[in-house]
Amino acid sequence: MSDCPAIETRQLTKVYGSGNTEVVAMRDASLTVRRGEVAALLGPSGAGKSTFLTAVGLINAPTAGQILIGGKLVMDGPVAMTNLRSFRRKHIGYVFQKSNLIPFLSAQENVRIAMELNGTPSRAARRRALELLEQLGVADRADYQPAMLSGGQQQRIAVARALANQPSVMLADEPTAALDSHRGRQVMELFRRVAHEHGTGVIVVTHDHRALDVFDTTYEMEDGMIRQGTSQLSLAP
Repeated sequence: MSDCPAIETRQLTKVYGSGNTEVVAMRDASLTVRRGEVAALLGPSGAGKSTFLTAVGLINAPTAGQILIGGKLVMDGPVAMTNLRSFRRKHIGYVFQKSNLIPFLSAQENVRIAMELNGTPSRAARRRALELLEQLGVADRADYQPAMLSGGQQQRIAVARALANQPSVMLADEPTAALDSHRGRQVMELFRRVAHEHGTGVIVVTHDHRALDVFDTTYEMEDGMIRQGTSQLSLAP
């Protein structure tokens, strides 16, 4: 099992509507992300990137194709092969364009709640939350509410929350869109650290071409189709 890819998709297709109103948002989208690998998914608006990410995140089922997480078949077309809600909480971390932190909770409480909802005792959840905030360089903001934090700090806490249940997969949808170039790069480098240090398979949907050197592999998506990934070895001058 340890040799299985973190993420594997096989010919994912998503169709909305039918007949004259049919729209193909994603067509035969296939990729593989290894454990410890961070991959960028690039492409213009409307290319199908968010559709793909929500399918892999088990939020929006594909019309056809297969999704495997850690070698386990979890979606076969629109048919779930496991309890999706439970599987998602245990195995998938999601970071959105906005941090989506709960405004009336502190940083450590925002991280802790993800574990408590998954059954972790409060004391253990608090300890791990503080450890994650320390690792991500925001331990000194543990008791601050989101409104008291910068955009970059909020995204670091969102990453800590996504890591809370030790997922094998992390997905991020335009996580630096609201950040300046310096803070955006810091967040991208953070995803690389997460992948390499935790053995997590990471996919980041991004329009930002300024930090592509951070990624192990880049994929291009256009008209709902994914082009073969390019490794950093071939990108190097």
